[in-house]
Amino acid sequence: MVVAIYAGSFDPFTMGHLNVVLEAKDLFDKIIIAIADNPDKKRRISSEEMLQAMNKTIADIKLSDKIKVIRFEGLIADLAGREKANYLIRGIRNGMDYEYEENLAKINEVLGVKTLYIRAGSLSHVSSSMVMELHKYGKDISSYVPMPVLEIIK
Repeated sequence: MVVAIYAGSFDPFTMGHLNVVLEAKDLFDKIIIAIADNPDKKRRISSEEMLQAMNKTIADIKLSDKIKVIRFEGLIADLAGREKANYLIRGIRNGMDYEYEENLAKINEVLGVKTLYIRAGSLSHVSSSMVMELHKYGKDISSYVPMPVLEIIK
């Protein structure tokens, strides 16, 4: 079984993140979306609320049998070992993302996990920070986040 992990803070989980998952779903037998709980970072939305919203999103698109959402702390390479994951999935929006992700990929490769990049494509302008900035100023963000995520943001 080929297992992949898609990790991030997902604060919040956006349509761009969902697009990466949908692009990856046919490449792997199982995908684990891992919400990183980093005690050194302040979240805008609790990881528990985001976990629930992401699980609802995955259930709504009928992929719960193939995709599991979890929370984790620590190194992604350690999680990959525990979950017997062969790959890490990383979304790429632009050249700056690539530079950052390539450095992480090299480290994770030394730790025994390969990285697969998936382009954001038409959603390359969507970021969690942008979504929350628009929301802060009362703008409509419904096209940028799945409905279960929108419900917890509001």
